[in-house]
Amino acid sequence: MAVSVSAVVLLAAIVFLLIRKGGLKAGHAVVSILLGFYLASSSIAPTISEATTSVARMIGGINF
Repeated sequence: MAVSVSAVVLLAAIVFLLIRKGGLKAGHAVVSILLGFYLASSSIAPTISEATTSVARMIGGINF
């Protein structure tokens, strides 16, 4: 749960900054779509949540 809440906050901040800067590009649209899936809790949101959790665990497991 903490990962999805953190992801929503992070994506919301990114979308806010992108709107302030102006001109959404393809990468910016992807971030906005991900934020929409989390906020709407659509049927695909659990799949996206699982994917982001997996990525977060993978990043957390990297040893430097």
